[in-house]
Amino acid sequence: MNGSTPTRGAWRAAALLCALALVTAPAGALTVAQKKAKARVQFEAAEKMREELQQAPPAQRTRRDYQNAIEAYRRVYYLAPSSERADDAVSLVGDLLAEMGHALHDPKASRDAIAQYQFLAREYPGSRYRFDALFHTATIYLEDLNDAEQARATFAEFLKLYPENPRAGEAREAIAQVDGAAADKEKSKKNKQAVAAKETPRPEPTPAAGAPAPAAAARPLQVSGVRYWSTPDYTRVVLDLEGEVQYEAGRVPRPDRIFFDLHGSKLAPGLAGKSFEVGDGFLKKIRVAQYQPDMARVVLEVDDVSEYSAFLLPNPERLIIDLHGRKPTRELASAPPPAPLPRRPAEVAAKSAPPEPKNPPAGAARTESRPAAAAPAPAAGAAEKSPPKPAENKGTEAKEAEVRGPKEPASKSSAPAARSREAQPTADGDRSLTRVLGLKIGRIVVDAGHGGHDTGTIGPGGLEEKDLVLDVALRLGKLLEKRLGADVTYTRDDDTFIPLEERTAIANQAQADLFISIHANSSRDPGARGVETYYLNFTSSKDALEVAARENAASEQSIHELQDLVKKIALKDKIEESREFAGDVNWGMHTGMSSKGAAVRDRGVKKAPFVVLIGANMPSVLAEISFLSNPKDEQKLKTPEYRQKIAEALYKGIARYANGLSGIKVAAKAPKEDGP
Repeated sequence: MNGSTPTRGAWRAAALLCALALVTAPAGALTVAQKKAKARVQFEAAEKMREELQQAPPAQRTRRDYQNAIEAYRRVYYLAPSSERADDAVSLVGDLLAEMGHALHDPKASRDAIAQYQFLAREYPGSRYRFDALFHTATIYLEDLNDAEQARATFAEFLKLYPENPRAGEAREAIAQVDGAAADKEKSKKNKQAVAAKETPRPEPTPAAGAPAPAAAARPLQVSGVRYWSTPDYTRVVLDLEGEVQYEAGRVPRPDRIFFDLHGSKLAPGLAGKSFEVGDGFLKKIRVAQYQPDMARVVLEVDDVSEYSAFLLPNPERLIIDLHGRKPTRELASAPPPAPLPRRPAEVAAKSAPPEPKNPPAGAARTESRPAAAAPAPAAGAAEKSPPKPAENKGTEAKEAEVRGPKEPASKSSAPAARSREAQPTADGDRSLTRVLGLKIGRIVVDAGHGGHDTGTIGPGGLEEKDLVLDVALRLGKLLEKRLGADVTYTRDDDTFIPLEERTAIANQAQADLFISIHANSSRDPGARGVETYYLNFTSSKDALEVAARENAASEQSIHELQDLVKKIALKDKIEESREFAGDVNWGMHTGMSSKGAAVRDRGVKKAPFVVLIGANMPSVLAEISFLSNPKDEQKLKTPEYRQKIAEALYKGIARYANGLSGIKVAAKAPKEDGP
């Protein structure tokens, strides 16, 4: 050969080099077509890993083998969620999780398989695998989780949705089997009761069917990492877990320590005996140790910690610990402004598994307990009864005239004057503690949902929620800075994944006065449309102190400046203000996004346990700006003009809420008009 004609081996080598270049190229540097090509190469690699796994005898397949194949498939739809093999990869992850759960007798893997199948149905409603996904879900409930009731309900849902599917006969047989077993169980129970009535009852040493195995027989779950974020008066610690654990907490004085014992857990290699020097003023050190063979202990060495709280979050499993420190009011009055936030909070981890792309996790599902009414527009004549507004910049007034109150003469000053007036009552006619104390708005945190590998909802035309909400968030931030004079902080300003609990930590670290998280909705019904706003609701109490409200109207303190008051607001008053904030934002979206002959449906204000809102020390809401799953709305959402309209509508609602308080604390910039 003289080199003029390539051999088959040369062609193969060239093809491999091209594939390697695609796989190793940074995702951010690739076009959509290149990402899809890279996803195809990744899918082929994942297929080979699955083939190797299946060639091994079942007894020799390890958890690590399953996890490697699962992660290989996940990288396909992380990279190109709209590629032609994305739903194949999502479905195969569910199949591998189901197989792992069955082969290794791992209930968590079985539940993860169900969650993966639900993810497929939600994000890829047109996938050809949606039929098998629902059928497999019912089978897992029946055969692996021993949940006959849930299995029957899922098989019944399958028959209702797909009565002509080839597997409908199997579903009917499974329902008959479940019903027969239930009848036999009831009959056996009655027989035992009849016998027991004639004989002396004796204790049954045999455990009941379906009872969990003794804790000693279960494999300890791994604690894989420790992360933390600190502010002058608040610290959040996150323990990354392999699965859900039972834990106990306690406090020991002299020296002050808070410890957490995680039952049925084992520290990851490299974590045992490790300590993390925090030194943030009240959290000195974090120590981790394997206290017992099946119990890990985490000790927080603290100083001047007034209170702490802890809660578990799923998908991925982690234990969140929030610490609140004591800080004298006189120190707060003279404290310098907070330092600029780093791009990402400090993080220490021995190991971190990539989170799954998701909408809010199961614990934060978009459900409502009872809708609250949106805040109504000011009644006619209300302006005459309220104190006159001080003169303001003409640009600001022109934009805010429709938000609240009559138009006033413009000021010649280049910066907006700080407002000093009595706060208005809430929509219910009451006065919250925030309004009684005359607290004001200084800093607003704008959170663009999802990001990075977490695409959020994907529209039928391929528009990704993470890109849409980032664009709207940046547009909104500019409006808040220029028109409202607010100091704006973003949880992300590029295509970066930020964990949900970290977003709240960023808001607390910034000592923000308001927090708004922007998302796009999704529904299996392609005709669903409209806007809705959520707030986190636990319990709240109302105080109507008219005199105190008038006396405190000239206060120059913002919400973050009084530690004891912030705690009361966070525990009680924050709920009421969050509901008021949500009402104003929802009103802004409904009125601002509607046009003649094309009114936007108002789905109202709702309360739900969204993880991104848990732990925020300020009024916080989550706004669903549209249904990305609606094809017509998706076309509008692709245009810069409509995105600007959404940002204007959100601004309108936030400005309405801010104007309901006793004013803006500091105008960071002179307001001026800006184009779309």
